[in-house]
Amino acid sequence: MGILILYGKDVHFPLMIKKDSKILCIVYPLVAALTIIFAISGCQSPAKPPEEIVIVEQPEDIMGKAQSQLTELLGFIGDSGGKLNDSTLIANVPVIESIYEGGGFQPLWSDAKEWHPSGDSLFNMISQAKLYGLFPSDYHLPALLSIRNQVVIDTIAKKNVALWTRADILLTDAFLKLATHLKYGQLERDSISLRPDSAFSPEKLASLLQEVISGSNPRNILESLEPVHQPYRAIRAALPAFLDSLDFRNYQVIPYPNEDSLEHIRNVALRLQEEGLLDKGWTIDDADSYVRAVKKYQQSMGIPATGFAAELTVKSLNFTDSEKFRTIAINLHRYRQLPDSMPETYIIVNLPAYQLRVYDYDTVVLESRVIVGAAKTPTPVLNSQITNVITYPQWTVPYSIIFKEMLPKIQKDIGYLAKQNLMVVDKYDSVISPETIDWTKLNRRNFPYLLRQRQGDDNSLGVMKFNFRNKYSVYLHDTNARGLFSRNARALSHGCVRVQEWEKLSHFLVRDDEIRYHPDTIKAWISRQEKHIISDFSHIPIYIRYFTCEAGEKGLRFFSDIYGIDKILSEKHFKSKPVN
Repeated sequence: MGILILYGKDVHFPLMIKKDSKILCIVYPLVAALTIIFAISGCQSPAKPPEEIVIVEQPEDIMGKAQSQLTELLGFIGDSGGKLNDSTLIANVPVIESIYEGGGFQPLWSDAKEWHPSGDSLFNMISQAKLYGLFPSDYHLPALLSIRNQVVIDTIAKKNVALWTRADILLTDAFLKLATHLKYGQLERDSISLRPDSAFSPEKLASLLQEVISGSNPRNILESLEPVHQPYRAIRAALPAFLDSLDFRNYQVIPYPNEDSLEHIRNVALRLQEEGLLDKGWTIDDADSYVRAVKKYQQSMGIPATGFAAELTVKSLNFTDSEKFRTIAINLHRYRQLPDSMPETYIIVNLPAYQLRVYDYDTVVLESRVIVGAAKTPTPVLNSQITNVITYPQWTVPYSIIFKEMLPKIQKDIGYLAKQNLMVVDKYDSVISPETIDWTKLNRRNFPYLLRQRQGDDNSLGVMKFNFRNKYSVYLHDTNARGLFSRNARALSHGCVRVQEWEKLSHFLVRDDEIRYHPDTIKAWISRQEKHIISDFSHIPIYIRYFTCEAGEKGLRFFSDIYGIDKILSEKHFKSKPVN
């Protein structure tokens, strides 16, 4: 390590330390006669990248040169923080270094003059990454494609060992990234999706690659890491045919809302022209043609044909084929965050689909429409277990609802309590007459009461409630507004999940004890309006999830991004990545 010491009485200005006309460091003295000591190593220029053209004419010299090139190239990548060049970052440098070092720095995917079958197989899988809901550019496809074209077409380039070694490292890194993404996905993990094994260890990654080196097909190894869940497999099976029908051209994006109404109309018109619904020669003065085109599009998409391009129409126009693929990618990654194996029996609520399903031995045995939280009061994603069922429950109103909605109405008209079948309870659980309370003095900081809704058919929880432990105080329940289940868009609640088939769900939960809980028994309790708490049954796991895509008999189906989560994830992870 070299030491540079500066002395001087009049050193008041920055000093530039140069080498070969390049600025290595700038030193800022604090006072005159300041002594500055620093390590020259901290000012050295970055490692020099290996040469990109290394032509080897003699076949017997190829492997020796490839070894030296791999050694040099890996050293450069390690010194440069994983950068192969300005546009290429290697993600698994320590693992890759150990793999090549253990193999004597021999190429893994070629012999530096011909591709191994494993190299061809992996390259083909990378080029077909969209079949797995992945983006080929994440696995160095542009760089690999360029190298492969050169060594296949150009006889001189085929002798360039530097190209072969670069391709080898790119393929190795691509394999390790594919393994990680197919097993665990690319999305961030939180307390709900976190798994004890939420990342490969370096040893596990190395062992997977060792299987390839030992002769296994890389595609088979990688596909064995995918989830086995039936909904995931269904999407994967439907994806090839779906991709064949997609058009990945760039379309006009319509910002919404837009305060400039004329600009909004022009953006919509341009998008309708791209759909072939509006003449290319259309002008802003031709309002009738514009309205007809909007209505025609709305009718084709099942949207009320108003002729006005409001939020629902704009969302549909912006949901291009590229956005559909990004949605598929996001949802496949969500399935990769699930446990490797699900319980034999479980309940899953899919919020965007407004749907509850009960799985028993991988078969859907019960399905129900549900009503979920509105955008302002979303239902949380969570894992739990159904612990008990209550017939004719009382509803204790959460304070958030009291202060946001009820208290202003009560202060305006005390009769609101009777209309909503609400009673006031103090901390001793005694019912208090509303007329004895000065409601004008109550607020968020001063409210020593609870509001409870009397049990009965007009209770907001309906006649049955399904409890499961969670920190959000949400649960499944019946409702006194059952007509809302007929709506297509059912993000309407304060966060709890209302279940249309609540009776069937209760019978399923107690199915193993028909002596005590015969279906007629539960029906009798309800007919007599009796409150009962049932807890002596096998506690069934419940998963509340957010899937905006599923595969059915007619192919892939998409659900509305009701909470805008897909939009956030797409912009964060995938918006900048080319789809085609």
